[in-house]
Amino acid sequence: MAHNGSSATPVAPSRVAADWRPIEKIDADDLSYGQFLERYMRPNRPVVISDVGKQWAAMRQWTPAHFQQRFGSKPMPIAYDETLPFDEFIDRVIASSADAPGPYMHRSFLHEVLPELLPDLIPQNPYAFPRRYASPLMPSRWQRPDGYLKLLVGGVGSKFPVMHYDGEAAHAAITEIYGDKEFIMYAPEDGPKLYPLPDRPNQSSVDDPALQDLERFPLLAQAVQYRTVLKPGDMVFVPTGWWHAARALSVSISVCTNMLDGMHWQGLSADAYGTPATHPDIKSRLKRSWMRGLGALLDALERLQVERPALAHTLVFPERLAPISAAVAPEPSRRQIHLRRPTN
Repeated sequence: MAHNGSSATPVAPSRVAADWRPIEKIDADDLSYGQFLERYMRPNRPVVISDVGKQWAAMRQWTPAHFQQRFGSKPMPIAYDETLPFDEFIDRVIASSADAPGPYMHRSFLHEVLPELLPDLIPQNPYAFPRRYASPLMPSRWQRPDGYLKLLVGGVGSKFPVMHYDGEAAHAAITEIYGDKEFIMYAPEDGPKLYPLPDRPNQSSVDDPALQDLERFPLLAQAVQYRTVLKPGDMVFVPTGWWHAARALSVSISVCTNMLDGMHWQGLSADAYGTPATHPDIKSRLKRSWMRGLGALLDALERLQVERPALAHTLVFPERLAPISAAVAPEPSRRQIHLRRPTN
């Protein structure tokens, strides 16, 4: 069923409130990790999983006041080109409004800037397990056993800077800890209707997918929008290639991780090293060949754990070199990581 937000949100005369469909939602108690993989990750379907992170101290402790008291004026990276003292940033988040939105923190990787917060997120969310990022066989630019765990904080009216999909064939999982956040998503096949930027094809020119300017973006009316509101304990799974945007409905605190599944290994290789058509040079061809070989090895190690789990556990090295779940992987939140995710 389609919904229309016109009754809840004032619409500017030149804009139209978008119709939308709800994203499927299921309770964590009713979904095993194996079921999550089969029903959602492998078919590339979004889902909201509720009641996640029940054991996290973060669910009980993380508030704006807690961050101000704990970190004071510690400098924090907010965006690519903005750093603020944490207490000043929180003041601006609290003062944020729809008419005068404050900054939205989206570049603070916890293992790099706030490792003291990591114990508050143990045990790790099994549905957000980073999969191939956790393999020590991954090239150094992607070897990230925490899944690029980062902190997202914003106030009323603040939002992620641009509607986009994650590069390098990554899935994303965003878990809400404090407050409410609205998520808007579009399927990959609707990408051409979202006016991708010519020089950054994973970013949209659309400034507001909720209140749409159909004079500037007429094709947007043909795209199917999916929407949900995350509340504390809710996690949204954003499959690879799915366009998404987020805005805070109240002061909002959440954490985000990326996952890399073997089914999308070719997409990672294409993003990193091009295709034979776009990058026919010998260096790119060799890198793509090397990625194919590594992918085949990881496929074999993962398959052994699924088909012969007792043997894989006895051998030890399959679980260490290609962990397939949080159950067989070391907890990444117990040590600091000093790797920076590459930017496109």
